[in-house]
Amino acid sequence: MPKISVEIPQELLDDLDEHVGDDGKFVNRSDAIRASIRKNLDILDEIDARHDRLESDE
Repeated sequence: MPKISVEIPQELLDDLDEHVGDDGKFVNRSDAIRASIRKNLDILDEIDARHDRLESDE
């Protein structure tokens, strides 16, 4: 799996960290960020579908 580097504002990182760890929803930051990216892409696909902007497989 490729690794990337991103700069994240401290406030956003603090919010993310509240969801990571033994009491959080995610095991680590990477899992949380991957889930967030997937969710965001799903939302964008839904918006594109509503506006007929998805490519067809034809």
